[in-house]
Amino acid sequence: MDTLELPTGETVTPEDVFCYEGYPYRFLPAEARDGTTARAEGPGPGPDEVSFYLVPLHWGGGDMDVPFPDRAALVEQWEDARGVLTDAEWEDWLAEARADDRFDDAELDAIAAELGLAEARAASGLLARVRRLLG
Repeated sequence: MDTLELPTGETVTPEDVFCYEGYPYRFLPAEARDGTTARAEGPGPGPDEVSFYLVPLHWGGGDMDVPFPDRAALVEQWEDARGVLTDAEWEDWLAEARADDRFDDAELDAIAAELGLAEARAASGLLARVRRLLG
């Protein structure tokens, strides 16, 4: 499995970033992942039943990865997810996330850098943090 068709109709590769459940994710084919998922014994499919994972851009590679047995399961769980975003849409997402206490600056700076956004260069440093806090 080299590509995944999102419920939006967009096709992504493991290098593409898309918005799922309000966070940037990548798709990872099960055969490309080393080891097994920590969710194998809990909710979700076991490791032999997983076709692919959705991997959070910053926190991926562990317990936060979401296993899926097939595309139908993704469609069922998709709900309000947005899919592939433009750079401008990711910049808007980052601006909103910077005002959200669930995210810290280091995480968002890393996401901005991974997305290749100019916001990553402007967002770092103490002065930028003070400006964001003061609005």
